[in-house]
Amino acid sequence: MGIVNVTPDSFSDGGHWADTETAVAHGLDLARQGAEILDVGGESTRPGSRRPSEREELDRVLPVVSALARAGLRISVDTMRAGVAAATLDAGAEIVNDVSGGLADPEMIPLVARTGATYVAMHWRGHGEVMQQHAVYDDVVADVRRELLERVDAILAAGVAPERLVLDPGLGFAKTPAHNWQLMAHLREITDLPYRVLVGASRKTFLGRLGGVEEPVPPARRDAATAATSLLSAQAGAWAVRVHDVPSTLAALQVYEEVAAAATSADGAAPDTARGAGASA
Repeated sequence: MGIVNVTPDSFSDGGHWADTETAVAHGLDLARQGAEILDVGGESTRPGSRRPSEREELDRVLPVVSALARAGLRISVDTMRAGVAAATLDAGAEIVNDVSGGLADPEMIPLVARTGATYVAMHWRGHGEVMQQHAVYDDVVADVRRELLERVDAILAAGVAPERLVLDPGLGFAKTPAHNWQLMAHLREITDLPYRVLVGASRKTFLGRLGGVEEPVPPARRDAATAATSLLSAQAGAWAVRVHDVPSTLAALQVYEEVAAAATSADGAAPDTARGAGASA
């Protein structure tokens, strides 16, 4: 899943693709590089971010989604608003990637149920302005798993089909670096649930602090670390990874696939890490 941020203030590439023409060109580039899904978003969700109006968000994403869908590409819309989701689904999007898991807009889950769209529900504890105040857990892996399952119950009860549901542990959202590493280390606690799992670690701050550096390295220099998390996600059975740089992650996943294939040919059985879900760049 390649990221197309149509925003002036996203943490990694805000402003780079903020107009329709450059955002569409970027999406086409990501697809040529191997992205199977393009995730188009018009609202930054970085810590401390302020929300645009719904009209502003829609003006940013709708023409981009329309153009990329006309090009025959598979589109996800990254939004917490049912109005934005409805308009972009009508324009050709197939997936709603809602970082609030339906908590930010009570109309979102009924909309997804009516349309039959694939729905990504992320673990979430509040908007960007306040979310890091809620980064308190007894056991982050158990707490995230439990809270995701609470959202699953509500989403399924509203009529969303289980096969249309994807879960996201929400790395970086109301979580410290230590929380993120714990979730990566125990990702199978999430992927062992009977739902597909999306992992979004790309260029996040905890990857910029490798080695305990005082100042994190810039986001654009975190792609090698991101590719490592993509490989680990594949090993844990994730369905997809959401990334800024497609080639580095694709190379890491190709290494994983080659090793898995070699192990299979050597012993006649698939290795434990290849459980059929797989990760998708």
